[in-house]
Amino acid sequence: GAMDFFEQQTKARRRTTLLVLYFALAVAGTIVAVYLAVTLVLTWVQAEQFRHPYGPTPTHSWWNPDIFIWVSLGTVLVVGISSLVKRAELAQGGSAVATMLGGQLVNPDTTDPDERRLLNVVEEMAIASGTPVPQVYVLPDASINAFAAGYTTSDAVIGVTRGCVQLLTRDELQGVTAHEFSHILNGDMRLNVRLICLIFGILGIATVGRVLLRARTRGKGAGAVQLLGLLMFLIGSIGVFFGRLIQSAISRQREFLADASAVQFTRNPSGLAGALKKIGGLIYGSTIESPHASEACHMFFANGLRRSLFATHPPLDLRIRMLDPAWDGKFIRIKEAEPGARAQLTGAAATGTQRPVVPPMPAAQTYTPPVVRPEAFLPALGSLTPGHIKYAADWRASLPSTIVEAVRSPIGASAVVYALLLSPDEAVRKVQLDRLARVVPAELLHETIRLWPDVTATAARAKLPLVDLALPGLRGLSPRQFAEFKQAIKTLIEADEEIDLFEFVLQKIVIRHLEPHYVGARRGPIQFYSVKPLLPDCAVLLSALAHVGHANLEHAQAAFGLGWQQLRTQIAVPVILPPEECGLEKVDAALSRLSQAVPQIKKRALDACAYTVAADSVIKAHEAELLRAIADALDCPVPPFIEGVKTAA
Repeated sequence: GAMDFFEQQTKARRRTTLLVLYFALAVAGTIVAVYLAVTLVLTWVQAEQFRHPYGPTPTHSWWNPDIFIWVSLGTVLVVGISSLVKRAELAQGGSAVATMLGGQLVNPDTTDPDERRLLNVVEEMAIASGTPVPQVYVLPDASINAFAAGYTTSDAVIGVTRGCVQLLTRDELQGVTAHEFSHILNGDMRLNVRLICLIFGILGIATVGRVLLRARTRGKGAGAVQLLGLLMFLIGSIGVFFGRLIQSAISRQREFLADASAVQFTRNPSGLAGALKKIGGLIYGSTIESPHASEACHMFFANGLRRSLFATHPPLDLRIRMLDPAWDGKFIRIKEAEPGARAQLTGAAATGTQRPVVPPMPAAQTYTPPVVRPEAFLPALGSLTPGHIKYAADWRASLPSTIVEAVRSPIGASAVVYALLLSPDEAVRKVQLDRLARVVPAELLHETIRLWPDVTATAARAKLPLVDLALPGLRGLSPRQFAEFKQAIKTLIEADEEIDLFEFVLQKIVIRHLEPHYVGARRGPIQFYSVKPLLPDCAVLLSALAHVGHANLEHAQAAFGLGWQQLRTQIAVPVILPPEECGLEKVDAALSRLSQAVPQIKKRALDACAYTVAADSVIKAHEAELLRAIADALDCPVPPFIEGVKTAA
C-alpha cells in the first residue's frame, strides 16, 4: 500500500534523531579514546623523564579531570568545525554536491538528443509529483548510476552518469528517475547532506592525527607528539569506520523504500529492474571515479564504491528479485557505448524525442477540470501514480511550441511568469505593461506580450505546472537579473490594485524555489510541535480562504468553521477575521510560521484549508490550484488533480 507522505516524513525525522543519537555516542567514544591516548602518552613521557636508577617511578593516576575537560573541548571543537566547514561548502544545496562529484549542469536548451530525453523524463516526473523541476547534472563516468541531493525540493538536483544517459532505454531512465524522485519526496536528501557533514566531522580527528604525525618536532617531546598523532589518526579512522557503517545501514533501508516507491509511481517494475540488470552486466558497473565519491556514496542509485562491507545499497540481485521475482539471475551484458552499437542496443528508444503522438488537448473552453472531494486532497500529497505521469506527459505534449521554446532560456522563462500574472481585464493589463516597461528591458516586454495569448490558454487548465517548468530556465538569471525579476513580479501584482491570494502565493512559490539558488539553502529549523501556538496563524489562513470563496459573511463563517474543526483542537470555533485582518502580509507571516511545524501539524493545517475551500463539498479547479500553492509554500508537494485517478492509492 502507499505510505502516507506525512508518515513518511515523520519516519525520516525519527531516523534522523536516531542518527544524531548514534553520532553523539560516536563522538563520546572518540572523546574517551582520545583522553586515554593523551593519558597514555603523558604516562610514557613522565616515565621517561623520571627514570631514576633507584627509587620507585612516580605513580600517575588514570583520572585527571583537567586533561579530560581539555580533551573533550578539543575533540568537540575539531569535530564541530570540520562538520561546519563541510556544511558551509554544501550550503548551496544540491548543486554543491553535484559539482563536488565532478558533475556538469545540463543546459535547459540542450540539443543533444540523449540529454533532451533525460530532461523530458525529469520534467514529466516533476510536473507529475508537483515538485519544482530540479537541475540536472551529468557525471563523466561510463558506469550506470544516479543521485539526488539537496536540502529541500527547492534546491534539489538530480545527477546521472554519462553511462546512464547513453545505455538506458526511456523506460529504464524513467525508473531510475522515479527512484531518485522518491528520495526527494521521502525527505531523504536532508538526511544525506547531514550524514556527509557528520562523517566529515569525525574525519577531522584523523586529519589532526595526520598533521601531528608529520610534525617535525625536535627535542624531548618529538616521540610523544608522533605517538599521539598516530593514536589520534587511528581513533579518527575507527570513528569514520563506524560512521560509514551507520551511514550504510541507514542507506540500505532507504533504497528498498525508494525502489518500492518508484514502482508505485510508474507501475512498471521492468524499467527499474532493467536498469539494475544493466549495471550488473556492465564492466564499469556503477562505480563512481570522483575522489569525493566515498563521502557521498550513500546518495547514489547503486553502489558507487567497490567494497562490500560499506555497501550503502542492498546487493543488486536482491533488489532485482524484489522487483522481478521471476528473474533468471542473468544480467544484461552491454559493451561500452559505441555510436554504432548504441543504435542497435536501444533501437528507436535511443532517440526518445519521438514521443507517441498525443491528440491535442481540447481548447480551454471545452476543458472541464476535475472536481475533487476535500477528503481526497491529503492522500494525494507527495504521492505519484502512473496516471499523474501520463497526465504530465500529455500536458507537456499539448503545450504550444512557443512556450516549450521560451521556458528554456532565462528571458523566455521570465516572460512566461510575467504573462501568467497579467490581468484578463484589458485596462488593468495596459497599466501592468506600462509599469513593467519601466523595470525590464524592451525585448523582455515584447516577449511577454508575444507569449501572453498562449500562456493564458494554457493557464486556463493549470498554472502551477507552468511555473514548475519555467524554474530551470529562471535559474539561469544572473543575481542582478534575479533582483530585477523579483521587482518586476511585485510591480505586476501591485499594478492591478487588488492582489488576489493566488497571485500572491504564486509569487511566493517562484521566489521561494529560486532563492536557494542565489543565497544558499537556508531553511528555518522546526520550531512547532503542537497546533496550539499556531492557532492564530491557522485563523488568518482559513479566514483568507473563506473570504476568497464567499462574498456573503455567513457563508464565509460556515466555511471557516468547517476548516477549524479539522484542526481538532479543544477551542471552540472563533469568529472569522475581517478581510483587513487577514491581508497578504498576515498570510505571508502565517505561512512562514506554519512551514516550521512538524509534518503532522502541517497535515492538519492543510486538511483544514481543504475543508474551508470545499465548504460546498467539492474543490473546483482554481481552488485546487490555490490549495496546491499553499501546500507548496509549506514544502508539501501535491500532484495535479486529475479526473478518474483515485488519488489515495
